[in-house]
Amino acid sequence: MTHVPPPAEELALLDHELARLDARRLQLLNRRAWLVNVLRTPAGPPAFPAPAARPVPRPSAQPATPAHGVQNVLLVLGGLLLTVAAIAFTLFSWGEMGIAGRSAVLAAVTAGALVAPALLLGRRLPATAESVAALALVLTALDAFALHAVAAPDTDGLAFAAVASAVLAAAWTAYGLLLGRLRVPLPSAVAAGQLPLVLTAWAAGASATGFGWALAVTAAADVAVALWGRGTAVRITASVGAWLTGPIALALGLGLSVTSDGAVEAAGAGALLLAGAAVALVGAWRAPRGTAVPAGAVAGLAVVAAVGGVLRTPLPWDWAVVAYLVCGAGPAVALRLPVPRPVLRGVLTASAAVVAAAVLWASPVVVAALLGPVSLLTDIWTGAPDGFRAALGFPAPWPSSAAVPVVLATAAVLTAVLHVRWPVALPRGGRRAAGASASVLGWASVLALLAVTDMPYGVAVVAELSLTASLLALAVRRRADVLAVTWLVCALVGAASTGLLGLAAEPATYAVFGSLTVLLAAGAARSRVPAVQSLLACGSVLTAIAVAAAVGASLGWSAPHTAPILLVVTAVTVFLGGRLRQPATGASVEAAGAFGAVAAVGLALTEPPVLALILGLCGVLAAATALRPERRPVAGYVAAVLFVSAAWVRLAASGVSDPEAYTLPVSVAAFAVGHLRRRRDPAASSWVTYGPALSMTLVPSLVVAWSDPHWLRPLLLGIAALAVTLAGARGRLQAPLVLGGAVLALDGLHELAPHVVQVFDALPRWAPPALAGLLLLAVGATYEQRLRDARRVRESFGRMR
Repeated sequence: MTHVPPPAEELALLDHELARLDARRLQLLNRRAWLVNVLRTPAGPPAFPAPAARPVPRPSAQPATPAHGVQNVLLVLGGLLLTVAAIAFTLFSWGEMGIAGRSAVLAAVTAGALVAPALLLGRRLPATAESVAALALVLTALDAFALHAVAAPDTDGLAFAAVASAVLAAAWTAYGLLLGRLRVPLPSAVAAGQLPLVLTAWAAGASATGFGWALAVTAAADVAVALWGRGTAVRITASVGAWLTGPIALALGLGLSVTSDGAVEAAGAGALLLAGAAVALVGAWRAPRGTAVPAGAVAGLAVVAAVGGVLRTPLPWDWAVVAYLVCGAGPAVALRLPVPRPVLRGVLTASAAVVAAAVLWASPVVVAALLGPVSLLTDIWTGAPDGFRAALGFPAPWPSSAAVPVVLATAAVLTAVLHVRWPVALPRGGRRAAGASASVLGWASVLALLAVTDMPYGVAVVAELSLTASLLALAVRRRADVLAVTWLVCALVGAASTGLLGLAAEPATYAVFGSLTVLLAAGAARSRVPAVQSLLACGSVLTAIAVAAAVGASLGWSAPHTAPILLVVTAVTVFLGGRLRQPATGASVEAAGAFGAVAAVGLALTEPPVLALILGLCGVLAAATALRPERRPVAGYVAAVLFVSAAWVRLAASGVSDPEAYTLPVSVAAFAVGHLRRRRDPAASSWVTYGPALSMTLVPSLVVAWSDPHWLRPLLLGIAALAVTLAGARGRLQAPLVLGGAVLALDGLHELAPHVVQVFDALPRWAPPALAGLLLLAVGATYEQRLRDARRVRESFGRMR
């Protein structure tokens, strides 16, 4: 509803609104008078500020381009066109004028272009001044080109270009400092300053060392400008130049250091690298965080390359890696110095990169030592090899790998020292990673030592078993952290590799897998971490399964006859599963034992009688597991399936083809279960209690009876179906009544079908339509009565269970 105020209140509102409109009208009139005055006077800066006016909303069309943006676009296009015209004039129209005219034109245009920005800045036109200044810088470069072409045509082009670039850089610097409001000259001077030394070295035919020093000095100048230069644009340009010239100089120094033949050449390259490192370190010291870390890393890598290049000259290449690795610990000295934290992180990153590169170089030997025994899977029990290398199928450059254990051990010592004396300035989470890395590297160094020295086979097996036992003992005595997980993973990987290594000879197989079974079981008993207990217990069961399989192979038994031995391990796991304190560990042990049962079934597949025996034994073990209440819901069904499968396999192996032999025992068992269920729950449906048992026998027998030419099976099936139907009617049960009646009807139809066909063949052609008509008349005459009978039958059927 609309609210109408009282007359007095409405009058006050109207007076207030009229006063507001009068004030707004006066404001708009003042604004109009000022605008008219501005339009009548000459263009220039306003002598007084415009009266404030509230913005009046207008219907807006497409947004226009900002005035400054349009101005910049126009100025840039104009400057580009003038630059192109100047270049074309210098290159193509030069010959149409004499020497005096050409000099006068270039001098006049250049002088005008250099002076114009100062005048434009005085007129408060900075954007126009920037465009003209850029044109002036291009003209000065063209003047240098023209000067070489006219005044000094015989001078070497590279040398003249070096001098010209230096003069232009100095002139542009002075010009930018003189006109401090211009932003183009100083960054252009920095860009031109990248060329003089490089062009000088090129003109002088300098070697790679000379080019490297030229680039290094240029990078040093760029760093100085980037740190102490004037303006953001100047510093950014200098930083870009430093990141271009510095890495190229260091790359040249690294190439010279690596390819040097003597200590003197390596020292010269090292001096270049150290100079580059000093430049990078100075830049990192005062640079922001995002630049300080990579600059510190570059400095650290340059120092390592410089010192390592000198130390590696008397050594072969594989031992040169050790020299570089030892030098990689040098940047860690920064931990004791008052170094900014970003620089410290960069230096330590360089040290970590050197260690990682050395470990990557040594990794093929470790991979061969770990995965090489996989080749023994195709040569099981062919005899113990002479040495450790003979058991490895992976080809590796063993003669040139002598330094691999030393590299890995040195890397392990470095990371261990870092773990013990972790710097406070770094995140504490990295300390655990350093300890884990030291453990892995130490373990890998032992494996590499066994492979490189080609230890005797027995010694290698004992050494790997001892290493696995040590790591396992360390892992189970510690709470679950990064170190414990690392030791556990190394122990398990080592156990798998040792197990494969033991397949070379029969005694070694029993010794290795027996020892692993005991070690893993002891570790599971000692650990207090449930996940570790479960994992080690599963490993112990799997190694015990391997021992059981080896027993069968030693006895000369075939695979199917070896299968029952595997079930011994499964039986032990069933016994232990209910007696372990940790339920999760017990479940893991039983799961591993179930794997042994599956393996036994797989071994017995080729002989059905043995397979039936294995399935029966597995059923017994599953039934024993089902005695525990917490396992009964799963193990009970598994046991039933296994028993049925064992019976069926045994019948198939005996050549029994009657389906009742397969289905009747299952139906009897299912009927007994359903009967017990119905006694506990009288309201349960007969389809749940008796339906599966009845359908399991009646349906397959009916299918076979329809194709059976003899009379005995249909007769027995009909008698059984009749008995089931009567029992269902007496007990008011739906499932027996429906299933028995349906089977009885179909069985009777099968038996009467030939006679019905004969009767229909004997009748005249008019008899069937006549009989159908009589039937329809009878149904129609008694339709309502039949409908009431159908309703009563439906109601009676619905009351059944």
